[in-house]
Amino acid sequence: MIVDTHAHLVPPDLLAAIARDKAKFPSVRVIEEGASLAFAFAGGKPTRPVSKPLSDIAGRLAWMDKQGIDAQVVGGWVDMFGYELAGAEGEAWSRLINDALLSVAKSEPRFVPLASVPMQDGVRAASVLKAAMEAGCPGAMIGTLPRGIGSVLDAKELDSFWSAADETGAVVHIHPSFDAGDTRVNDYALQNAVGRISDAIVAVARLIHSGHVTRFGNVKFFVPMGAAALPFVLGRLKRNHQITPGLGDPVEAIGRIYTDTIVHDPRVLRFVIAMLGAERLMLGSDMPFPIGDPEPMKIVAQAGLSVDEAARVNGGLAAQLFRVKD
Repeated sequence: MIVDTHAHLVPPDLLAAIARDKAKFPSVRVIEEGASLAFAFAGGKPTRPVSKPLSDIAGRLAWMDKQGIDAQVVGGWVDMFGYELAGAEGEAWSRLINDALLSVAKSEPRFVPLASVPMQDGVRAASVLKAAMEAGCPGAMIGTLPRGIGSVLDAKELDSFWSAADETGAVVHIHPSFDAGDTRVNDYALQNAVGRISDAIVAVARLIHSGHVTRFGNVKFFVPMGAAALPFVLGRLKRNHQITPGLGDPVEAIGRIYTDTIVHDPRVLRFVIAMLGAERLMLGSDMPFPIGDPEPMKIVAQAGLSVDEAARVNGGLAAQLFRVKD
């Protein structure tokens, strides 16, 4: 079985539900953008519009058929996770997203849904995660900025969420944000080229040195894009651990992290494999975004893996981790 472990989906039923139930979300401004929608949460700036490929289920399945992909793990779209929403409204927004993702997975079993959770509130995030996993999600996709620019995933108030993820053995896909506040990446399309990496590496390095990755040892930490350059800086993290008392051990932590193949260069992928091991690596595309890999199995074929290693990367590990039914 071939499994793409990193993709995004905004089901058409979700857009219809949002349009229908606008009154239930007074802090969400729905902005019509041509044939699509954009959003502004709690008076913040508008998101980008939901692109057509995010909701084109027939087109997605046709692409999967062409690539020989049997199943695809889909999270929502980080831009519309709505972490700006407070309390019950934020929780209801996450549950609305999850209902749509679970529904589309029920009608099209090739999709494996990752829940959205209200990371702005650790207790509510824990509750939503548990409910989503009981309903069939193997875990959640979360953004790096739970309370906007400058916020962190290792904040004490999020311990309830991490404890729930530990208790349930959830996969937690830590996905970078589009705007992490570094205006230097606003030119040359650097948000995608390097901004995503710099955002994710800081967020996850904090989780490593805070001890979260080892403390919550039953969580399956998934850090995309070749572990967001963490293998490259492992030596520096080790040195930092040696000279700074009280930090979590990066060597132990990185041995617990899973990642995907979205690095666009087989030489880089071979380095990631050398540092993490092929047993922590899974196929990924970042579908439908252009910065992703439109032919994800090619880089695996170019990485010089054994037949057994390639089979594990292309789907064997993912089938276990995400509980994909054959």
